[in-house]
Amino acid sequence: MGNLLKITLVGALLALLGERIMNFCHRTKIFNEVEPVDLPNCQLLKGIEAGSEDIEILPNGLAFISTGLKSPIFKSFAPDEPGQILLLDLKDGGLSPTSLRISEGFDTDSFNPHGISLYINEEDGAVYLFVVNHPQLQSVIEIFRFVQEEYSLIHLKSVRHELLNSVNDIVALGPESFYATIDCYFDITSMKVVELLIGLRWTGVVYYSPGDVRKVVTGYYTGNGIAMSNDKKFIYAADIMGHAINVYGKNKDWSLTPIKVVDLDTLVDNLSVDPVTGDIWTGAHPNLFKVSMYNPEDPPGSEVYRVQNIHADNPIITKVYANNGSVIQGSSCASVYEGKLLVGTIYHRALFCQLE
Repeated sequence: MGNLLKITLVGALLALLGERIMNFCHRTKIFNEVEPVDLPNCQLLKGIEAGSEDIEILPNGLAFISTGLKSPIFKSFAPDEPGQILLLDLKDGGLSPTSLRISEGFDTDSFNPHGISLYINEEDGAVYLFVVNHPQLQSVIEIFRFVQEEYSLIHLKSVRHELLNSVNDIVALGPESFYATIDCYFDITSMKVVELLIGLRWTGVVYYSPGDVRKVVTGYYTGNGIAMSNDKKFIYAADIMGHAINVYGKNKDWSLTPIKVVDLDTLVDNLSVDPVTGDIWTGAHPNLFKVSMYNPEDPPGSEVYRVQNIHADNPIITKVYANNGSVIQGSSCASVYEGKLLVGTIYHRALFCQLE
């Protein structure tokens, strides 16, 4: 009887492990291949060879691009070079971004930018750039003021907190406040690998202000992009391994009320809101295994999705662009401005497309 019980328990454990492995393969899309979708008017931006992980665009057409991300699990094409924030003027028609100068006193040698967000002060028009930074693979939120006349960034503050232990992306709410999504890329331990494999949902969204820091969302496989609606009433957050965009109502006390979950059946990365239509744009990964286990002979592909009427019962989800890695690899974001589309990547190049 004892041997029979042991055999039964081993069989049950093996069955559970097999189910978890298959579930993990589904969440990472490990067997997925790219079905190409072309756009006719696309060109690569010049001078970007080590990533364009996140892109934010001001109303005047100035696009901020974070480049040079280095993490424990992703490829880097410039491992010995510090990261930068690039600036591209979408109104002048050029395709050569300029590196922004950062004020003295900031450690540019260890600069490792990830997600970014812009905040415009309604009172004086001052522009603040929030950057997720990973010096020595830690997580720090850097707050800068953008000086357009000098094309420079003045460093104002570094934010650290125990709840901000592995930040992926942020959306700025004020000069010193933001929501941040938490992932596992900079807190990857053997236990975290096991947790990911068995499908524990341990990440989410943190709210930060100088006097109030708290988790406002839990239950993601691994948090990723986050954005705010044009009317500032809603927050959109991506769970990359959940293949979903989560929609929340933003409350007066900064808590978030779940409204709906929109499944895209792809690995959703950063999110961007069309400033005119309110549509959600995202760079996505058709196969996360290829992104993390880089092989130049079989590179990761790229996808761009547009979600129209996300608050409707049946949002319209369109795959706008898809490439097998022959043009861009590992797409992480997609932002639009006056009929122009910018597609960024984790560690590769950046693409400009004329939509109209």
